[in-house]
Amino acid sequence: MSTTLQKKKPPTVREGEPRAPVALQLGDVLDLSDDALLRLAALNDTLHLERDAEGRLVIMPPPGHASSRRNSEIVAELIFWNRAQGEPGVVSGPDGGFRLPSGAVRAPDAAWLDRERYDACSEEEQERYLPLCPDFLVELRSRTDRVADLQAKMEEYRAAGCRLGWLLDPFEEDAHVYRPGQPPERVASFETLTGDDVLSDFELSLDLLR
Repeated sequence: MSTTLQKKKPPTVREGEPRAPVALQLGDVLDLSDDALLRLAALNDTLHLERDAEGRLVIMPPPGHASSRRNSEIVAELIFWNRAQGEPGVVSGPDGGFRLPSGAVRAPDAAWLDRERYDACSEEEQERYLPLCPDFLVELRSRTDRVADLQAKMEEYRAAGCRLGWLLDPFEEDAHVYRPGQPPERVASFETLTGDDVLSDFELSLDLLR
């Protein structure tokens, strides 16, 4: 018996709670190098920090337990698939950063990188931000995320060479699938997404996001 996601609205954010990511202009005040961003993230481990292509510090508030649970399910499914396939790649979660050609440092909610591309990175790079874009990635909308911001980020990933990207929205019960050279494909009222030829035989049931 098949089941579908129950469409729901993002919970109301109470007064005083963070309402959306904040992008800080740093100018000449602070040189936000990779090292500085790593140190800053270590000092503020309850926040999700990124650097955009303009060099701004992007501060994202904690997404909440429900979003963390959904994200863990996605990463777990990706890890299980990768192991079953003989580990042809490397899986990372929202703490794994990637330095894109634009200079932005992004950390998708889930990502997969071909093993050969990962092994081509030095040990130092593997301990820091990988200087490339994942082959596959997922961004999961949380209660504080604006859809337009996430869509812009997905376009940034695609321009950087991402081969397959999913933007998942458990509140609107839909997804946008990003592929090179194609407009985003909106999938509504769905139950399962597949990994195309990037992740052969990988499937994600969206029941996990209920």
